[in-house]
Amino acid sequence: MKVRLKTKDEIARIREAGNILAECHQGIASLIGPGITTMEIDAFVESFLAKRGATPEQKGYHGFPYATCASVNDVVCHGFPGTRKLEAGDIVTIDIVVNKKGWLADSGWSYRIGEVSEAAENLLTVTEQALLAGIAQAVPGHKIGDIGYAVQRVAKASKIGIVKALIGHGIGRVMHEAPDVPNFGRPHTGITLQPGMVITIEPIFTGGETGAVLWEDDGWTIRTADGSLGAHYEHTLAITEDGPLVLSVVE
Repeated sequence: MKVRLKTKDEIARIREAGNILAECHQGIASLIGPGITTMEIDAFVESFLAKRGATPEQKGYHGFPYATCASVNDVVCHGFPGTRKLEAGDIVTIDIVVNKKGWLADSGWSYRIGEVSEAAENLLTVTEQALLAGIAQAVPGHKIGDIGYAVQRVAKASKIGIVKALIGHGIGRVMHEAPDVPNFGRPHTGITLQPGMVITIEPIFTGGETGAVLWEDDGWTIRTADGSLGAHYEHTLAITEDGPLVLSVVE
């Protein structure tokens, strides 16, 4: 699949979707806590997006039935929202893809529910640090492998597992475009980053060092194989002459 470079106008349209997405995550952060369910969060997201003239792109994607992926504790990705009330000590990732006038932005974020364990805190901190390390490498002339290597180094330094089957990707009018953006790699290898590329970087890590995961029978939910916690942080960003431009933040 060929990488499709975006114009400045197209990047601005993705940024509009990303701004709505970031504001939605701000709303989630103010709501989430002990006693709320991920199904209630899902309903909030659907209502919030509708008020902004946007839609949740993953709802209906290959039959996925919800506006959000809601992944609690040992679920690392693609979890279904549910009716269990969240409890202090849980961690939950809410992953959302926003469609605004046909342009998409994607961001997943892991949230602490009350006070979490030392292991959970370490996993969340390391995963977010890895996202920032990957973004720092997203400059013209660098390679996709430079991003993956930066993410991988952060995980390995803390003996955190990388879910290698789950990766970042290009995005625009379609949720998953070229190029693939793995969370591991070798420096100076892979596709060269060019201005106009729009990608997601999304470290998905596990508390267990292997990063091994299992798919549940629903075909979507992915859990850690060893029962350890999972964490996921993701931004949509554009490669520009001035460096990485994160599009999934509030302007």
